[in-house]
Amino acid sequence: MSPETADWPTARLCNFIVELDFEQIPQRVVHFAKGLMIDWLGSALAGKGARQVEMIDGFARAMGPADGSSTVIPTRRCTSPYFAAMVNAAASHVVEQDDVHNGSVFHPAAVIFPAVLAVAEAEKKTGREMLTACIAGYEAGIRVGEFLGRSHYETFHTTGTVGTVAAAAAVGKLIGLDASGLNHALGSAGTQAAGLWEFLRDAADSKQLHTARAAANGLFAAYLARDGFRGAAQILEGKKGMAAGMSSDADPARLTDGLGTRWATEETSFKWHASCRHTHPAADALQSLMRREGLGPDDILDVVTHVHQGAIDVLGAVDIPQTVHQAKFSMGTVLGLIAVHDVADLDAFEHHALADARVSRFRSKVRMAFDTEVDSLYPKQWVGKISVTTIDGRKLAARVDEPKGDPGNTLARQELEAKAIRLAEFRGGAAADGMRRCIARIWNLDQAGSVVGIFAEL
Repeated sequence: MSPETADWPTARLCNFIVELDFEQIPQRVVHFAKGLMIDWLGSALAGKGARQVEMIDGFARAMGPADGSSTVIPTRRCTSPYFAAMVNAAASHVVEQDDVHNGSVFHPAAVIFPAVLAVAEAEKKTGREMLTACIAGYEAGIRVGEFLGRSHYETFHTTGTVGTVAAAAAVGKLIGLDASGLNHALGSAGTQAAGLWEFLRDAADSKQLHTARAAANGLFAAYLARDGFRGAAQILEGKKGMAAGMSSDADPARLTDGLGTRWATEETSFKWHASCRHTHPAADALQSLMRREGLGPDDILDVVTHVHQGAIDVLGAVDIPQTVHQAKFSMGTVLGLIAVHDVADLDAFEHHALADARVSRFRSKVRMAFDTEVDSLYPKQWVGKISVTTIDGRKLAARVDEPKGDPGNTLARQELEAKAIRLAEFRGGAAADGMRRCIARIWNLDQAGSVVGIFAEL
C-alpha cells in the first residue's frame, strides 16, 4: 500500500481489520458474537428442506466436490469451503429470523458466519481466530452499509451488496491477508456486489440467491487476493466505485467511524418475529395495545402503521401475498397473525399466514402511512407507532421505541437459546438435545482449539 493511498477510508478500514487482535476485543463483544453465532445456527438449520436451498444445494452437488473439509449445516454433508458457504448462506436467509443491524439495514450473520465457518473448518482455525474474523466482518460490513446510506437500500438489497464485502473482509482476516491483500480482496468483492429488490414484487427466489452469492463471492475474492489477484483500491469511495453507482447520499466518514472504540457488532438486533424486520416495530406496538386494552381482532375497525419510507419501499411491494415467504413482507399479514394468534412465529406463518381467513380479513384493515418523526429517526432507531380505530368508535394509539431484540431490548440468554432450538427443530434440522450440546460448545468457543467437528453434536 503506497503512502499516498494509506489514508483513504478503505485503506484505513483494511488496516483496522488486519491489526485487530482477539485480546483487544472487549469480552462483552466476544460474548455477544457467540450469541449471534447461536442465533445464526438456528436460522441455518431452519432452512433445511426449503425449495430454494434444495435447488442451490443441487447446484453445489453437481458442480462441487462430493466430499471435503467444510460442513453443509442443514444436511451435515461435507464439500469445499466455497460451496458450503454458498449453501449455508442460502439456508440462513429463508425463515426471516437471522439478525439485522438497524443503522446499516444489513443482515450480517447470513453472509459472515457461512463464509468464515467454511474456511475455518478447511484451514483448521481456532475458535478465537474464527470469532475474531467474524467480528471483523461485522465491524467492516456494518460500516460499509452505513457509508452507502439510505438511498442505497431503496433499490439494492444491502445484505447482497454489502454482504459480499463483509464476507471478503472476514475471510481475508481469517486467512491472514496483509493490509494490501485485504484491500485487493475488498476491491474484488465490491465489483461483484449485487442484489436488487425487484424480486419482492412477484415472490421470486432472489433473496436466498443474494446471500448465497455474497458469502461465496466474498470468500472467492479473499482467496484470489491471497494468490496476488489485484482488486480496485477504492472500490467503496472511488469515482467509479460502489457509492458512485449505488448511492446518492454516501458518507465516507462512516467507513472509519469509531474503529476500535465503537463496537458495531454489539449494536446488532435479534429478530423475534419470523418476518421482515420492517414489520416488527408495528407488530410489537399492536400486540402491546391489544393486550393493554383487552381487544380481540374483531374489535378493531382499522389500523394505521406510522412508518419510515424504507418500510413503504420494501413492504409496499406486497399487496396480497402468494407465498409464505412473501407473507413475511406483508405488513397486514404480520399484524393479522399478531391480532388473531398473538404470535408471528414460524408455525404461525406456516399454518395461518395464507390459510386463515381471519388473518386475511385483518390484513385488509391495515395500511401504512409515512410518518416524519419515525422517518427522521430511521435507520438508527426503528420506532413502532400505530393508530387503531375500534368498532365502537374509540381512537387508540401505541408506540414502541425499541422492538424486542434490539440492543436496548435484547433477548435474554434463555430466550436466545430457546429461539435457536425452536428454529433447529422447525424442519428437523437438529434435535433439541444435540442443539443444546452445540450451543454449549459455542459459548466456550474461545477456549476451543481447531473448530473442526464443532457441529458433531448435532
